[in-house]
Amino acid sequence: MGEAKVWRDYDQSSLDAQYNNRIRFPDYKARFAAWAEWSARTRESQDARLDVAVGPHPGERVDVFPAPNPGAPIHVFIHGGYWYSLDKSDYSYVAEGMAPNGVATVLTNHVLAPHGSMDEILAQTRAALAWTWRNAPDFGADPSRIFVSGHSAGGQLAMMMLATDWPAYGSDLPQGLVKGASAISGLFELEPIRLSYLNDTLRMDAAMAARNSPALLAYQRPAPLLLVPGADESDEYRRQSHDMAKRWHDLGYPCEMYVPAGLDHFSVVDSLIDPNAELVARLLATMDTAWIEESHADH
Repeated sequence: MGEAKVWRDYDQSSLDAQYNNRIRFPDYKARFAAWAEWSARTRESQDARLDVAVGPHPGERVDVFPAPNPGAPIHVFIHGGYWYSLDKSDYSYVAEGMAPNGVATVLTNHVLAPHGSMDEILAQTRAALAWTWRNAPDFGADPSRIFVSGHSAGGQLAMMMLATDWPAYGSDLPQGLVKGASAISGLFELEPIRLSYLNDTLRMDAAMAARNSPALLAYQRPAPLLLVPGADESDEYRRQSHDMAKRWHDLGYPCEMYVPAGLDHFSVVDSLIDPNAELVARLLATMDTAWIEESHADH
């Protein structure tokens, strides 16, 4: 007798394997070390405002890398790490791909599980976006052009920003605070995460998983979406991106799926350091679409 099915056609061990990227890609420590090294150099070489408080919790901090030109659009990047590891400082290098293209970068942090719940992580990420909108002129950027992206778990949080009712969160905030998004190797349905080994750390119940699942939420504005799964993702990761793309197409909203050849869950973000990389070009193109869509929405 095999193990009982716990999610779709997966038993417990096979479901866990679908989401255990550290076993699937055993060079992950080398990838993390490279990101840290690149990011340390970025912080030394780029204009940066580091560890700016956006809330009372020690985890509620952002790093800001202004663009050289005034009135720049803003790329808010949310780090990965399955909500329990990594840090904004591991992704500082993302600013190097944006600054030469005239885009400011804001990197967000949040409390790490199990020290905070998924709801708290979401609230802190919203606080970072609200802070960015309110303070953009102070670092020479345009609050009307905020684009958010994230890697892995950060992709889930990026999508949650698109689903946020911003005026309900802050009376001064506009409904269209976020103009578009990109999820790189993202997650959009948290029930399989809840049913996997990861929930030993995340401690979600079914209701928490549902309300934090972008695939299940409403979206009021036709924000452009760029989905970027690695070519060597697990079947579940690929399914999640394809299901999110279908949802966006069904809504009639602009969506692009880009699958960089030969890259896995971790290496897919490496090229964000290169201002001339194809992934950076597609991010910039999605941003441009977002500004155009917003202009049409205002008329």
